[in-house]
Amino acid sequence: MPHLPTLAERIDAALPQTQCTRCGYPDCRAYAEAIAAGQAAINRCPPGGAEGIVRLAALTGLPVQPLDADCGTEAPRGVALIDEAWCIGCTLCLDACPVDAILGAHKRMHTVITDACNGCELCLPACPVDCISMQPVSGSATGWQAWSAAQAADSLARYRFHQQRVARTTRDHEARQAAKAEAKLADLAAHSQHTDPAVLYRKRAVIEAALARARARAAADDSGA
Repeated sequence: MPHLPTLAERIDAALPQTQCTRCGYPDCRAYAEAIAAGQAAINRCPPGGAEGIVRLAALTGLPVQPLDADCGTEAPRGVALIDEAWCIGCTLCLDACPVDAILGAHKRMHTVITDACNGCELCLPACPVDCISMQPVSGSATGWQAWSAAQAADSLARYRFHQQRVARTTRDHEARQAAKAEAKLADLAAHSQHTDPAVLYRKRAVIEAALARARARAAADDSGA
């Protein structure tokens, strides 16, 4: 039997998938779920603009209303541009980008993959030297007139890959830390400057508790995968 999209899924599909968080939620899917649950208004998405509100009104049966000014304004779509002369290679913008549209490495100049940038603007507040600006690329077109369904689908695919990459990096880091902890537990006396058995016992208890938490997180991730 084919899967029938839930209201939250249909709302999510009607959003521009910029994952900009201007709606007040961590991503488009979270906002869609909040709308479907009656916990959020349909006028909190600046990238979708007025047309986006009309689309959401049609899906939910709620009345069309002006864009909530607290979330921002509808404007032409922009892409990020890094002033390479001022970039210090801090990598903070790489961490902030939800679609991995910025290339760079620690203490190396960063650059934006223009075709992948969705204009979310999350890199702007992350930059400590204010070397990133948004360059308009849609002329006077705003909202869905400046953004296509194909671009939204590509942005969503890149966001999902980004989430998977971050989760994998986190798991790998935790695995390395757990391996180090296991090695210390195997011969705690040799890895500690302390010789007091009571101190070593407390250290062992702390490390074992940390390992137990790491194993529990790994098990939860595996069950949710």
